[in-house]
Amino acid sequence: MQKSGEKISLLVEGMTCTNCALGVTRVIQQKGAEDVSVNFATGDVHFTISPNIKVSQIVNGIEGLGYKVVSEQEAKISAQKNRLSALEIKTLITLPFTLLLLLSMIPAWSTLHDPLVQFLLCLPVFLIGFFHFGKSALGSVRTGILNMDVLIITGVVAAFGYSVYGWVTHAGMDMQFFETAASIVSLVLIGNVIEHRSVKQTTTAIQALKKLQPQFAKRVHYDLLAGGDHIDEVAVSELQKNDVLLVNTGDQIPADGKLLSGQVWVDESMLTGESMPVLKQKGDTVAGATIVQDGTCKIQVTATSEGSVLQNIIDMVKQAQADKPNLQRLADRISAVFVPVVITLSVLTYGISFFVLHISAEMSLLRAIAVLVIACPCAMGLATPTAVMVGLGRSARQGILIKGAATAESFARTTHIVFDKTGTLTEGKLQVTDVSLLQGDADTLAAWIVALETHSSHPIAKSLCAHFTSTQRVQLTKVEEIKGRGVQGFDDKGNHLFIGKSDNKAYDIVVLCNEQLYAGINIQDTIKPGAADMIAYFKKKGIKTILLSGDREDKCKQLAETIGIDTYYAGQSPSDKLDKIKTWREAGIVTMVGDGINDSPALEMAHVGISMSTATHIAIQSAQIILLNGHLEKLTEAYALSNATLRTIRQNLFWAFFYNVLAIPIAAIGLLSPIIAALSMAFSDVFVIGNAIRLRNKHIS
Repeated sequence: MQKSGEKISLLVEGMTCTNCALGVTRVIQQKGAEDVSVNFATGDVHFTISPNIKVSQIVNGIEGLGYKVVSEQEAKISAQKNRLSALEIKTLITLPFTLLLLLSMIPAWSTLHDPLVQFLLCLPVFLIGFFHFGKSALGSVRTGILNMDVLIITGVVAAFGYSVYGWVTHAGMDMQFFETAASIVSLVLIGNVIEHRSVKQTTTAIQALKKLQPQFAKRVHYDLLAGGDHIDEVAVSELQKNDVLLVNTGDQIPADGKLLSGQVWVDESMLTGESMPVLKQKGDTVAGATIVQDGTCKIQVTATSEGSVLQNIIDMVKQAQADKPNLQRLADRISAVFVPVVITLSVLTYGISFFVLHISAEMSLLRAIAVLVIACPCAMGLATPTAVMVGLGRSARQGILIKGAATAESFARTTHIVFDKTGTLTEGKLQVTDVSLLQGDADTLAAWIVALETHSSHPIAKSLCAHFTSTQRVQLTKVEEIKGRGVQGFDDKGNHLFIGKSDNKAYDIVVLCNEQLYAGINIQDTIKPGAADMIAYFKKKGIKTILLSGDREDKCKQLAETIGIDTYYAGQSPSDKLDKIKTWREAGIVTMVGDGINDSPALEMAHVGISMSTATHIAIQSAQIILLNGHLEKLTEAYALSNATLRTIRQNLFWAFFYNVLAIPIAAIGLLSPIIAALSMAFSDVFVIGNAIRLRNKHIS
């Protein structure tokens, strides 16, 4: 029995386009599941289930459409065997028969002109096509969302049935289209094989991320008999939280963990896109699948593969690739009614040709079949998902996590880009320049600062803890971090302590004891490399740049003038920031860039929230776009990739609409045979996928 609200994931083989995904979605929804997400390219299906629904019922419903539900292990084994798929085997079987039938068009080959020979050659091809396309077509009819296979099977059955009728009634060669029926089946199967192989290339980013996951680990345990540590090599899947692992130079770190001992340089490029290794010391966290370039350490496992940073990234990329921008929603609405419209046009084509234009029955039928076969809702369905999978997959490889196509679409259309200051445009590695002790003693001040600021992850808190050291231990209660202001708490004597910003313009940070000024601290920060170039880039794109900070007027003004920001607002509280963003939202598309720690309300309010946080666990959970290494050049890369992805989607959708608008009338007036129509239909799908694949290595500026 499933729990209420339990999330279920399945892997489905056999889906080829958006209409397939829509059919699977409809079946799952009809069974009573909610929050259904189906990605036809990766085969990933996710939904939320209620207690009174059995997963087996949903699996049966999906397989009733002609698809196959497999386990991830089965899919992995199938891929490793590298064997021919069932689709490829069917294609290879049909090709020889189809080629022989096409040779019947040569006058000298009289044996092949015999209707019985043609029937026997066409029959195996027809049966393969009938069961292959027919099962999927019947399933789509049941769901009410007709797919491409309905058009194919209708055309094939019409050509084959009419040919059998012509043979039985001795109507002559003019009424025999066995080669047409066979050619449609073989050409569409060939097109599907090419399409499947091409679609796989659009999902290489996820496959590449999965391959990064290490397989084995050196687990350390204390051997009572030998009186020392003993090391076993175990599968990563067997690891549990709190296990201790040994990692040496050149090893992949098997799981997320915390360094217990040692000092190592770690290559985190697979997560952040940052080529320079990072120094990790005792107490630091490390992410699974990153590589130790130099050094030896022991780590304590904090998360197994299921909850690891890498697995979270893989899941996030999958979910993002299933997301649909507004452009695709329009295409989906058209695809849902496309097949019935085409069938209607095919019937009209036959009726007008035969009854109005007095064209022969066989030629009218060929025109009607050509209309059925050349129409291609698949191209419209493939236009967006393929571009999104390649574009978002490429961004993930570069340390840029974009949570969905709708996010990329909004970012590409941004009119206002708003920046926080500390940790975003500046390094966040603040240095204390001077301390004014106005009462009390320095040791007490240091003890208060260390005790309070350890409760905050803000860059200012880290800088203060790095500067002040204390051997005194202060017991605090009711410690609270006030977003955008500072930290407060009560010591064991009942004193109310506060460290943070104030209206006192003489100091950046004040320390208050019972509302009385105890000390004032000034700090300075450095501008991040490339900040001015990044601002110039967005200004060149016609985007208004804004600095929105809680810092002092003089510091905000100096930063804005130094890097060329259009407008700045200083001394802003979190509520002030929200009000400003609400106002700008009314004037255009607003992107907010923050450090992902204390800017969450503003990030949520903006159309697009971008986190510059380098803390991977935090970053994955916040904002819609995450720059894992915090470098500003990644921001312009993210914008360029979003634009390129949106541009590719538009190109694909234009081609898909243009192709159908142009091709269907040409087929209707008899300028295309069904065989050429089948070739054209396959080419349309391959063109759309190929255009998306170009995005994988295309130079983007």
